[in-house]
Amino acid sequence: MKRRRFITLIGSAAAAWPISVLAQVPHKRPLLAWITGTTRASTTGLAPFLKGMRELGYVEGSDFEMMYRFSDGYADRIPSLAEEVVQLKPDVILATAADTAVAVRKLTSTIPIVTGALADPVELGLIVSGARPGGNVTGIEPYVKGLPAKQMELAREVVPGANKIGLLTNLHDPKAPPQALELTAAAKASNIEIAMADANRPEEINGALQALTGQRVDVIIVLQTSMLLSERDQIVAWELANKLPMVFGYPQYTRGGGLVSYGVDLAWCFYRTAYFVDKILRGTAPGDLPVEFPSNMLLVVNSKTAKLLGLNLPSSLLVRADEVIE
Repeated sequence: MKRRRFITLIGSAAAAWPISVLAQVPHKRPLLAWITGTTRASTTGLAPFLKGMRELGYVEGSDFEMMYRFSDGYADRIPSLAEEVVQLKPDVILATAADTAVAVRKLTSTIPIVTGALADPVELGLIVSGARPGGNVTGIEPYVKGLPAKQMELAREVVPGANKIGLLTNLHDPKAPPQALELTAAAKASNIEIAMADANRPEEINGALQALTGQRVDVIIVLQTSMLLSERDQIVAWELANKLPMVFGYPQYTRGGGLVSYGVDLAWCFYRTAYFVDKILRGTAPGDLPVEFPSNMLLVVNSKTAKLLGLNLPSSLLVRADEVIE
């Protein structure tokens, strides 16, 4: 049989194959990139995201591939990780927070970027508006204006009579400065003295907390940033060892032994990012997907930790709590 005749026969047979058989011909799976300022062990959003993808019919390794990059709490590593990610040209980049989103956006205006924890993205130049993001960035914006002031009120509630409140900051993270400004304004309005200590690397946290202790603060508010969340075990251990109450923005701290937290449910935020990824993989431009906002704030109280710290939490606080850890 001549070669041309053989090819013709094969082509004719393929045309007669059922569509179901043709569908089994393997295609290149989409590549998703996960880039975060945390450590692998402390990453909070990955499991909820993968759960959301499974519920939409996507299984990692079968329907899509994932690549992972972790800065381990070191912000200066993020730019090089972002370069690695962009060079591999994934179909979607999951930049978990504003720190990684800013770094990636500087390198690409075409690869879709989905973020589970955007912070003031208009101010940072990541989107045009929440309703019409434009460009290549979209996702969830968990930062709620007025939330830091609520955390200030909570600090005074758990430590009645507190007149000096410490702030553990991480000002290299773009999410941190707006929070620090709001907390300072709230303290000034209530005639509360503020002491701030900044930590921008994991090894700086202990020294910053020691500095706040030296300034004799009554309670510490921990700002919501990727690095501080990544180091939550270290921070909570310090709180318990020094018996100095702390207020957090994420429930991951409180569920890990911290005293009290008030803020968004990050697990929901990252679960919801699967919706954006699905839409993008199906052809929707990220700039056409409106940014979403969490509808609920979670108040989580660890009454066991309160006892260890020698605190009698008011019943009004326990009644309001969405979750009380005994």
